[in-house]
Amino acid sequence: MTGHARISIAAWGATALGSLVLTPVFSGPFLFISAFLCALITGVGVGLQNLRIPRVVVPIVQLLVLIELLSLFFLHGTMKFGLIPWKATAIEFNSQMVDAMDSINRFSAPLPQDPHLTLFAVSVISATGFLIHVIAVQLRQAAWSGLLLLIMYTVPAATVHGGLPWLLFIPPAIGYIVLLSAEGRSRLSRWGRRISGVSHLDAAEPVEASALGQAGRRIGLTVVAIAALLPALLPTLPEGVIGNGLAGGTGGTGLGASISSTNPMLDMGRNLKRGDNVVALTYKGGPAGGTYLRLTALDRFDGNTWQIGPRPEETKIDGNLAAPPGYTGDPAKLPQTSMEINVTRDLRSQLVPVPYPLHSISLKRDWKYDPGALDVMSSNGGIVAGKKYKLTAYDLKPTPEQLHDSITTGAPDQYTLNVPEKTPDVIRRLANDITAGAQGNKFEAAVEIQDWFRNGQFTYSTQNVKGSGMAALEDFLTTNKEGYCEQFATGMALMARILGIPARVGIGFLPGTSGKDGEYTVRMHDMHAWPELYFQGVGWVRFEPTPSARVATTPGWTVPANETPTAPTTAPTNQATTPGGKESPSVDKPQHDPSLTDQGGAAVVGTGNWFSNGGGQAIAAGAGIILLLCIPWLIRALTRRRRFLRPPGRVGAEGLWAEIRDTARDLGLDWSDISTPRQAGQWLVSKVPDEVHPAARRLARGIEALRYAGDANPELDLRADASEVQKALWSQAPGRRRWRARLLPPSWRWYLSRGTTEASDLLDEFDLLLAKLRSLVLPKGARVTTGSDRG
Repeated sequence: MTGHARISIAAWGATALGSLVLTPVFSGPFLFISAFLCALITGVGVGLQNLRIPRVVVPIVQLLVLIELLSLFFLHGTMKFGLIPWKATAIEFNSQMVDAMDSINRFSAPLPQDPHLTLFAVSVISATGFLIHVIAVQLRQAAWSGLLLLIMYTVPAATVHGGLPWLLFIPPAIGYIVLLSAEGRSRLSRWGRRISGVSHLDAAEPVEASALGQAGRRIGLTVVAIAALLPALLPTLPEGVIGNGLAGGTGGTGLGASISSTNPMLDMGRNLKRGDNVVALTYKGGPAGGTYLRLTALDRFDGNTWQIGPRPEETKIDGNLAAPPGYTGDPAKLPQTSMEINVTRDLRSQLVPVPYPLHSISLKRDWKYDPGALDVMSSNGGIVAGKKYKLTAYDLKPTPEQLHDSITTGAPDQYTLNVPEKTPDVIRRLANDITAGAQGNKFEAAVEIQDWFRNGQFTYSTQNVKGSGMAALEDFLTTNKEGYCEQFATGMALMARILGIPARVGIGFLPGTSGKDGEYTVRMHDMHAWPELYFQGVGWVRFEPTPSARVATTPGWTVPANETPTAPTTAPTNQATTPGGKESPSVDKPQHDPSLTDQGGAAVVGTGNWFSNGGGQAIAAGAGIILLLCIPWLIRALTRRRRFLRPPGRVGAEGLWAEIRDTARDLGLDWSDISTPRQAGQWLVSKVPDEVHPAARRLARGIEALRYAGDANPELDLRADASEVQKALWSQAPGRRRWRARLLPPSWRWYLSRGTTEASDLLDEFDLLLAKLRSLVLPKGARVTTGSDRG
């Protein structure tokens, strides 16, 4: 086999093994398709090089073949004459890549088995294999191809929730080692005949890099073993120890959800579609029937995404929060409710779930809030997982009459009335047509939009993957009419802005399920989005356009007093959530929780103890590290005890002699492995006090007799002499050396070195076995290096 063919096959193998790390991310037959395409690309490269095609031409032809194969497999309908990739092929490929990136952003791993995702995975793996082939074969720099394998590993390792299984590190590492070994063998094969190597082989045989192979296998297998076993041996650290904790804040169950302040809408979609429906939080208190818990409000829409707009410097939490934005009454006269919220370790969010409008909260240090949105977030990148806090909130329930009479003259900020210029005219006309009966009253128009979404024309489904950009909203509002809360909330918010009503989108949780003792349980699939509309004098008011299949009732203030809440008009796909039934438009008295002592609105202190907030994990991590450091001492102590417990005899005596040797090494004494027992005995006499000299001599002579004298006593007991000599060595050593011998005995390192030597010997035996098999299978003449192999 020629050198370049050997490296090409190794490059293909490295790519195939490296692509295994993508199995937790993608689904379907992408591995087999990409391995097949890479094999074809490799075959083309090997064939062209055997034909002596100029080196610069080979990768160009390989790239053209790769494009042709991808087009035939995935884009055949766009090819000219069914064979030639054309402009339509490039456009369709780009479209599918965009769809794939959108799905990757919207779904949690593993991704669904969609054609555009399979095309994306195969394209990435095939392109990586092509580049590895170019770098390793054409440029002859196989070591640099490891960067591509590293990228292919680190991307899913950083994005898959909970990280990749540690065993998935082994295949790409082995593939990289095989590639380096193939290149090294190809380089050394040009040197001619073997000068040294495995001793019993014929020196006239061509160089096969045996010495390099031995060293490479030793180093490679050692590194792979350490990288694979170390995570299993080390104590599990909290995920937030490295990084800002957003990708995994605390121990938890390894499930749950991550919610960032960058794009909470995207995170909500992932959690609803692919996340685990574990408990996010529990709470007590609040309004009767439960309450919505909001994380934040998205007020900026650029036509593509809904995001948190730029904000002024957030305010540090110190006492009560600001009054509800837009409320012109006296906040002190508003009723308040008290709540106690316990967030599980599965909800990793910088944003804190709280009711709106919030009045006070016991989270202070490292937390801040925005006066315009009244949302609370971390000031140092921390997360709310595992937090327990108390709060008070205004029980603000406007009446339909108040909202009907409200006159809104403008937006409270610079974002919530902005309508993107590229908003299609069909959406503008639709908003005006739906609200024609409102006769210009903005509240009535908002109610009509809400009712239009819930009148049975729309279907609730989380299968909508198009998002809430302008094109997706146009399709949702006019054609598809199928989506989940993201589309309903953003669709109503955009329509409200078109009609001159300031609007934003709230992200948070539905009230959850009531349980014993008035405790509500909120799960990850209770995440929800809803529109908030601004009415001057009242402030921001929640509406609920999501159909009854998801949320059974609308807020009470959106229903006139002589009407009933919106009834379900479509067959629900699952049990709908009823947020407290119909919310009474009247003002109720404050709901007092007897477990909360402070009902006056002042923040109640107490966020859990230090043990539950990470102290326990720190103790566990510290104990694990101490245990790890104690391993040398433990091994040495057990070995010493075992040696002294052996019965008299040859084996027991040799163990005692080894114990004296290890003790000398632990104490920093220069013990010689090549000395005879008599010479070692003379050396021991020089290291111990005079009263121990007889014991040292008896010990050395006993070992000498057992080794070399045929008539030695086989039941010779040297334990007393060995114990006396050992104690003397300890007593003569300085205190610093004695402590080092206890905590980190050097003899332990000697045994570790001896173990690696024995492992290397096993690998050498493996090399010899392979050489013997090659000599048996291949005729001697076939093993002679040809001129092409040297190239």
